[in-house]
Amino acid sequence: MTTILDAQASIPTPRIAVVGCGYWGKNLVRNFHAIGNLHAICESNPAQRAAIAGQYPEIKAYERLEQVLEDRAIDAAVLSTPAATHHTVGLKLLAAGKDLFVEKPLALEWDQGLEMVEAARAAGRILMVGHLLKYHPAFTKIMELLGSGVLGKIEYIYSNRLSMGKIRNEENALWSFAPHDISLLLALTGQMPVQVSASGGAYLQPNV
Repeated sequence: MTTILDAQASIPTPRIAVVGCGYWGKNLVRNFHAIGNLHAICESNPAQRAAIAGQYPEIKAYERLEQVLEDRAIDAAVLSTPAATHHTVGLKLLAAGKDLFVEKPLALEWDQGLEMVEAARAAGRILMVGHLLKYHPAFTKIMELLGSGVLGKIEYIYSNRLSMGKIRNEENALWSFAPHDISLLLALTGQMPVQVSASGGAYLQPNV
């Protein structure tokens, strides 16, 4: 008789490559190494690549994306490159048969995000966006209380972002922060919006 624990023990450990090991990518490298899934990293910056390779000498350190695409031992990739590259790089990883975890935002255009979803579906691959706040203990507790009826019915939700965070040239505050908030709102309500309106302005950098 096979138990659930036996079945879980027989599932092979996925071998993961982290593509992009800069500002946030180094945290992903640390976490996936800690759970025993890190197989390789890919970083074009020589200094950053050397630093990570020195810290984790047992993993492969690739300079080019093509090396990750060609490595058949890699089951999945974690994409933490600049947001503007998520679409093109993500499609290449999916086409190479890799499951894919993408840091938010998934893409900078809705049609590019849809293309990635459709590509993952066609290839039978997992595509996941890094909405880490959905797994924060405080949020999981809120979901538990909401599900039990303790909080009653949600009438309205608002959120404030009071820190500017890291200033980027390739994306704005909407792409940097709003994906987190929107993912939480959708989870809390269990519904899709019927109407969306937005306004904004460029205050620090032209057109951003």
